[in-house]
Amino acid sequence: MGGPPPARGPPTELPGHDKESIGRLTPQRAQVLRALAGCEDFVSAQLLHAGLLTTGSRVGLSTVYRTLTALAAVGRADVVRDTNGEKLFRYRPGPDHRHYLICRQCGASQPVDATAVEAWADQVAEISGFADVQHTVELTGTCAACLAAARTAG
Repeated sequence: MGGPPPARGPPTELPGHDKESIGRLTPQRAQVLRALAGCEDFVSAQLLHAGLLTTGSRVGLSTVYRTLTALAAVGRADVVRDTNGEKLFRYRPGPDHRHYLICRQCGASQPVDATAVEAWADQVAEISGFADVQHTVELTGTCAACLAAARTAG
């Protein structure tokens, strides 16, 4: 869960409905968006902010939090919690809801096929008569690299 690398291709603009939902895409919010899109794994707001500061950005931590929260609300950021309960964010380039397998040791993450989870959630919603059902599924483990490092250390 290291700091953000240089942005890899800026989303300098969001689709219209997302833009309206998060408010005006100010230069500061665009910086946060680009920094988040440049992260390959989940990142905390504090770490993203620290990375922005190292590049000379003057974006405030509250702007980072507000922007990340707004992006998550419109489905442009996935959110998980680390073992301490802190929210971690990852840019979602499209509207598709995703699930991830996250290493508890290093924070590496990878999307997983969650067709069965989605079908189950839809079935529960239908049976219960609920609408607009949302769910959170967090899968954590130890990645192969961390396992190998532990074996050589121990």
